[in-house]
Amino acid sequence: MSGTSDRHGFDDFDGSGDGPADGSTDGTFPDDDWDSGLLEEELRQAAAILDPVPAALRSVAVDAFALHDLDARVAELTFDSLVDGIPVRGETDPPRMLTFQADAVTVDVEVTPDGLIGQLLPPRPARIEVLSGPREYARLTADDLGRFTGDAPPAGPFALRLRTGGEVVVTEWLRA
Repeated sequence: MSGTSDRHGFDDFDGSGDGPADGSTDGTFPDDDWDSGLLEEELRQAAAILDPVPAALRSVAVDAFALHDLDARVAELTFDSLVDGIPVRGETDPPRMLTFQADAVTVDVEVTPDGLIGQLLPPRPARIEVLSGPREYARLTADDLGRFTGDAPPAGPFALRLRTGGEVVVTEWLRA
């Protein structure tokens, strides 16, 4: 053995690309042969060909980024009847009940096959947008008691954006 060694522990590397001169391989490559930029580009091209991002998903991602509101408060999901609910005897297809909380604002929503029913607490009027992917969002209005209804149930992922005066609250995204 010649005793030459680099920082990766390659002994007797002869530079031929075949590994150490003694014929053994340890599965590593010297830094000279490694081009991470080229590898990344080749992986991007392979992914674009073999598993392209659907146009609808790309549109949703662009819209979600464009719609973000830095002043909006995010209302976190604090109750979901699919996870936290107690089954009721005799009820075969109960509506999904959701509760979102952002500081002192609570949004209770019932998702049924007929649409949405909800209430904003403390009660106050609000403009509500049902965001659901690439489709145009539904516009709802909460009355003076904070109550609102929507005729069409959301399909797929959805979130609610509530505007009350100068305040904007956006719920977490959920799958209907």
